[in-house]
Amino acid sequence: MKFPFRTKALASAAALCLALALAGCSAGSMKTVSEVTGNSTFQSAAVPSASPDTSTASAKDVIEDTHFDADDLHWDASAETTLALADSGSTAAGENAKEVSVSGGTVSINAAGTYRVSGTLGDGQLVVDAPKDALVRIILDGAHITSSTGPAILAAQANEVLLYLEEGTGNSASDAPSYADTAADAPNAAIYSMADLTIAGRGELSVEGNHQDGIASADGLVLDSGQVTVAAADDGLIGRDYVLVLGGNYTVTAAGDGIKSTNDASEDLGWLHQYAGQLTVSVGDDGLKAQTALRISGGTAVVSDSTEALEAAIIDISGGTVNATADDNGLNASIAGGGAQQAGDFHLEISGGAVTVNAEGDGLDSNGGIAISGGQIVVNGPTGAGNGAIDANGEMTITGGVLAAAGSGSMAQGPSGSSTQGGLQVPLGSAVPAGTVIQIADSAGTLLATFVTSKPTENLVYSSKDIVNGRSYTISTGGSAEVAAGLGAGQLDGAKPVATVTAGQYSSALGGPRAR
Repeated sequence: MKFPFRTKALASAAALCLALALAGCSAGSMKTVSEVTGNSTFQSAAVPSASPDTSTASAKDVIEDTHFDADDLHWDASAETTLALADSGSTAAGENAKEVSVSGGTVSINAAGTYRVSGTLGDGQLVVDAPKDALVRIILDGAHITSSTGPAILAAQANEVLLYLEEGTGNSASDAPSYADTAADAPNAAIYSMADLTIAGRGELSVEGNHQDGIASADGLVLDSGQVTVAAADDGLIGRDYVLVLGGNYTVTAAGDGIKSTNDASEDLGWLHQYAGQLTVSVGDDGLKAQTALRISGGTAVVSDSTEALEAAIIDISGGTVNATADDNGLNASIAGGGAQQAGDFHLEISGGAVTVNAEGDGLDSNGGIAISGGQIVVNGPTGAGNGAIDANGEMTITGGVLAAAGSGSMAQGPSGSSTQGGLQVPLGSAVPAGTVIQIADSAGTLLATFVTSKPTENLVYSSKDIVNGRSYTISTGGSAEVAAGLGAGQLDGAKPVATVTAGQYSSALGGPRAR
């Protein structure tokens, strides 16, 4: 356990300019969990996850300072306190039994220690009210808690609370649809912690946030492991100061945002970093969101339905797999309500990993610059006018990696002149239909790339190490293709040439930075 800290700088100095809070859903926009999930029972509210990503990252690999330490996951089993939950009267036994109080359906933990919790509260609450320097470790071992008055699990005071999901067990938490205390800073989630919160273990946890949010920490939130499903009437998971993802399989369905960090008071806070594990998100607003920096360096992040899939002032993807689907912008380096900020305040950088975007708004969007130096990026951009597959308010620079960005032609944007890797911009005229095979070959007829459109497409930007600026390339449609996420191998047999373009040449209406 680590005590008061200051995170290492995540954002550039430009983040000092951030002063606007994230825009949240209004009370009038709240939905019930059954409206969000289409289910009326808690047991069926869990969202089916994609194939689980079993990757994990060690706490020692984390570049930020957080409350979490690997020692938090080790304890003396003989010193555990057992809590047996029951509507007829919960009981405690063991090391700290005297530090547990029971009043009706409310079970309170009042001291540091390790507490193994099992049983069912059909209408009750598990409360942590320990000293400010306490580490309270709660092992959920077949625990099911439903509250009709507020959060099912409420950490009112401690230094750190660890929820450990016992392997082989299922656990659940469901809160009240309405709370008596609705002040701005009052608890509003099925699992709510005023202290730093960690979720770990190999068990399962289902969370139903009927009031507003599913899981929320007023400090930091660490997702170390576990199989967790969250359905929420507003936001899914919130770590106000930060969200650190080290592993596990977290599936979120929410009417508001999916997983986010909201602290706008410090340039060192308000970040989200995924090192490993799998995040699967389907939401009515933004998928993954951070006030300052959103970083993905490993694992898998799937946003299957959203308004904007990934949003933060700084988005940095250096590894892992990202699959982002959005009704508006896919990857958006901005902040909600940001207005017309200077280009230097925001940045989208991709240096590794596999990124696939399907957006009806801008695919890759930055109110500042975009830099691509590695990875494979496929953008299935908008079909209508007013948006483009790429939209940078500053420079869009490519120095490595593979990029295929398809979309409408009216707002198409190509790489900036400062790019050191060659690139092509191909206006296709009238839109080719979804499923069209687009082949790129050099002047000798050697096939360099095969791309298959997922929606009607008028324009394609392609860049890789095989493209040399100044040379001529032939664009054909048809032939055969074997692709994953739009890019792959193909054959030119049967393909029809439709255009010849010179790499590095962009029309003034299409290439380089443009005014917003």
